[in-house]
Amino acid sequence: QVQLVESGGGLVQAGGSMRLSCAASGNIFSSRFMGWFRQAPGKERESVAAISWSGGTAYYADSAKGRFTISRDNAKSTVYLQMNSLKPEDTAVYYCAADPRPLATLRTSDVGSWGQGTQVTVSS
Repeated sequence: QVQLVESGGGLVQAGGSMRLSCAASGNIFSSRFMGWFRQAPGKERESVAAISWSGGTAYYADSAKGRFTISRDNAKSTVYLQMNSLKPEDTAVYYCAADPRPLATLRTSDVGSWGQGTQVTVSS
């Protein structure tokens, strides 16, 4: 497994921006595919964005398309989520995820590694 540590959450006004970071350590093969999920109160955890090892392939949930950008710096073993034009409905705990397999093909329960989560709150 790989250890994941998120940072960058907090409170932002609607329309604002925020960047989340996730640093990976341990079994790097287990972080071949990385991504971000989120879970709002009373809702199931959902995928937001995912990225391949090379960064050449990215996946976005419909709710994130056009507003969020996922990227990674393998030299720093870090993946980022740049979130722009934030909305109150983006409020959730955001979790970094990693797996040797493409995240978009996995059920949430099958993802190999998770970070501890970081709270993102968007005020209206």
